[in-house]
Formats: sequence, C-alpha cells, structure tokens
Amino acid sequence: MNNIKNVHADTKFNGKFRHEYKYICSDMQLAILKSRIDGLIALDSHVGSSGMYNIRSVYFDDYYNSCLAENISGTDPREKFRIRIYNCSSDKISLELKRKVGGKTQKHSCPLSLEQFRLLIKGVPLPVNSDDPPILQKMCLQMRQRMLKPVVIVDYDRIPYVLKEGNVRVTLDLNIASSFDYDGFFSPDMSRRPIMPVGRQVLEVKWDEFLPDVIYHSLQLESLQRTAFSKYHLCRQFSMNGGIVL
Repeated sequence: MNNIKNVHADTKFNGKFRHEYKYICSDMQLAILKSRIDGLIALDSHVGSSGMYNIRSVYFDDYYNSCLAENISGTDPREKFRIRIYNCSSDKISLELKRKVGGKTQKHSCPLSLEQFRLLIKGVPLPVNSDDPPILQKMCLQMRQRMLKPVVIVDYDRIPYVLKEGNVRVTLDLNIASSFDYDGFFSPDMSRRPIMPVGRQVLEVKWDEFLPDVIYHSLQLESLQRTAFSKYHLCRQFSMNGGIVL
C-alpha cells in the first residue's frame, strides 16, 4: 500500500493546524446545544433564511483504497482529496486537500472551473501545469501515479456558528447521506441514502489556539462523548457493506 509522504516535508502546504472535535448527538441533545449557543455565537454569514446550507463533496481514493484504510487504522499523518460545493451550485467549486497530523487538521483549497470538475469527476487527470495551484498539481499527479478516482459523494445540511476569537466554528450537521450519483452532483434531487441511525446527527467543534470558556461550558452535556467519527469513512463503509452501517 502506498503511504503518503510526511506532510511536514511539503513546504508548499505550510499553514495552521486546527483542533477538530466531533460528537454524535441525538436530536434532543442537538436542540439543547443549539438553544445554548444561539445567543453566544453568530451564524455564518453564508447561511440563507433557513439558517443552514447544504454541503456536497465527492471524495477520491486510489486503487488500493488507501485513504479508507488509513482512516480506519488512524494512520498519522494522512490526507485525502475532495471536491466540494454548497447548495448544489456550480458557482463555487473547490478542490480541497484535508490533512490530519498529530490529532490536528489542516485544510487547503483552490477553485476549479466547471470544465475541470467535469474531467476530474470522470477520473480524468488534468495536464500538470506549473502555474496551477499546488493542490491541483498534486492531485493530478496522484491520479496518474496512484490511480485516484471518485469513490463516494457525502451530502449533508449544516448549521454553522462562527466566532472570531480563537477562530472557532461550531457546526451542527444534519441529514448525512451518501451517493454515487455523479451525474446528478449539482441537482437538488440527486439520488442519496441516509447513513445515520434515525434521530442521530453530528456536532463538530473546531478552533485554532484556544476555545473560549463560555463556548466550552455551553457545550457540556453529561452524556456527550467525543468520537473519531468520519463522514467519509461511514459513507464508504455503508456503500461497501450493502447499506449496513458498521
């Protein structure tokens, strides 16, 4: 199995690493948490009148399913590529490289044109151009070397809260589903299947240097426990086991 090189050796991708904690919550727990933080943190300015937006990402893996295997085993460091859109719109298409090192995460992104997306979603690598963003160059090289290709679509609705102090993001992720409907990637009616048990959602808390005490205390619930939950992992496992959530 091909292992990715140590990310610290790649100077093109220097940047901050963030703390990222995840929790699986019941609908009741999520409602309690939402009522606590509504008056403490502002909603992300990109949400519409509904107070949320839809996130849709297509993830890539290689011939050996290395990204999935590394996710399951907790390999450190590890990384994966995805293409992400919001609210089913082609106006903003982003290629993202997400890395995990020492329990912290780092994300880099670059814009894609619709024409570039259409080739990548078919598993066709673009010509490597030195003027392209380093992320795009790296992905296209790995598509040739490791046979990276699209493997699953992850779709969900997000209620995002942001706080400037500590660069904090508290997100409530609902209706998580998987799909292989690549042709319908931009369609609100894309075919998808829920992958969470009924009444289960996800809370994510992300920050840089510190998490303000007022936010920390507002998120405390006796039965709330941190988990290594991964939407990508669960959507892959769900699809590879005939719809059985492991």
